[in-house]
Amino acid sequence: MKISTKGRYGLMLMVDLAVHDDGQPVSLKSVAERQGLSEHYLEQLILPLRNAGFVRSVRGAYGGYQLTKAASDISVLDLFSLLEGPLQFAEKDIEDGLGQLWTRMEQALQSVLGSLSLADLVSFRQSDEHGYMFYI
Repeated sequence: MKISTKGRYGLMLMVDLAVHDDGQPVSLKSVAERQGLSEHYLEQLILPLRNAGFVRSVRGAYGGYQLTKAASDISVLDLFSLLEGPLQFAEKDIEDGLGQLWTRMEQALQSVLGSLSLADLVSFRQSDEHGYMFYI
């Protein structure tokens, strides 16, 4: 299974909004600069996220986007399902004798992604930024 740039960049966008969720809207330009992404591409990604109710837009000179609910209430599975579509490892109609394997893998992936929230990704990101060093 390969995650497209749409899924990866969409998660990066949502994590950035969650990290900078201080009550003020976040501009896509600032997200693009921080993440090294195209602002134009982020504009395309924000539409389905807004239409699905994950973010809301705020108009005006200091406008931008905000999460509509707490980061802990947004699952990674919901975001991936929206951005990537159904998570499948193989076509179900293929007669390769491995149908149960594909089904179990999909269920495991959905279980992991469903158990992770946007807040978890923020936490992972912050622990990565600390750059822990282990010596042996």
